[in-house]
Amino acid sequence: MRPKGDSTLRWVMIPVVIVLLLLVLIGIYWSEEPAPFDIREAAADRAPETESRLTTGSYTTSTAIATMETLLNKRGGYLSNDIMPPSLWLDNIPNWEFGVLVQVRDLSRSLRNDFSRSQSQSVEDKDLIVAEPQFNFDNGSWFLPATETEYQEGIDALYAYLERLQNPNNPDAQFYARADNLQEWLGQVEKRLGSLSQRLSASVGQLRLNTDLAGDADAVQSTRTSSEILVKTPWGEIDDVFYEARGAAWALAHLLRAVELDFESVLQKKNALISLRQIIRELEATQETVWSPMILNGSGFGIFANHSLVMASYISRANAAVIDLRSLLVQG
Repeated sequence: MRPKGDSTLRWVMIPVVIVLLLLVLIGIYWSEEPAPFDIREAAADRAPETESRLTTGSYTTSTAIATMETLLNKRGGYLSNDIMPPSLWLDNIPNWEFGVLVQVRDLSRSLRNDFSRSQSQSVEDKDLIVAEPQFNFDNGSWFLPATETEYQEGIDALYAYLERLQNPNNPDAQFYARADNLQEWLGQVEKRLGSLSQRLSASVGQLRLNTDLAGDADAVQSTRTSSEILVKTPWGEIDDVFYEARGAAWALAHLLRAVELDFESVLQKKNALISLRQIIRELEATQETVWSPMILNGSGFGIFANHSLVMASYISRANAAVIDLRSLLVQG
């Protein structure tokens, strides 16, 4: 005769296994990255009436809004601040979200400080004063206030700026598509891509020469460091950096497509359109499907693939193209 305890255990374990299986399936479903969106459609959907009402800056602002709305409304919603399963177990999408968020933060800063102002003494736009700090709110807060609430307030502020920007009777809101403004924002992009490239390359570990003070014989730093530095991303963070880079590249590709339209006359005058399109092409290559069930970290010339080094290659080429584009904008 079967013991009564075995039967009770079975009836307890079956629901537990079913719930865990459902959570795993939901986690897999939520872990799919959002597809790209059409920036022209995003701008047209947010135009007051017709596409003819689109003004300079409409594409860039609308794309920033659509990017943040995608972040909040994709499968599973915003996951970085979730404290319950299955979100609690997921790390790929939260890191992807952070990569996207950093790019929007940089753009909102440039919107507030550069794109919306004609000169250094100009008054800041009232809506961008609200939007920029809202997007810099803690990305992991889940309660009082929740991150989603703060980011939605930033989105609402961008909508208010966009509405004023597209109102022909309201000249207070402006977007200045000038080479110097674009060059300033690209300077931030250059630093972000350079950092991501270094972190991705460090997946295999490198002993690098310290070049922190190179190029200036009189340069000093706060504390002394070794002439050689071992740079290596911890094993548990390799996939985190990889997905952060994918999120950053996803967002940046959309923003650059918008910039191509808003700054078209400037880029044509500088003969720089092809350089911008090359950056976009390199970033789009980072979005290819990852067929491996996990991010592999083989040695540089080993038997197994190293997905981080492949990603670093595309990011580095995009960064080099950004440097060339900034040079064209200054000298062209």
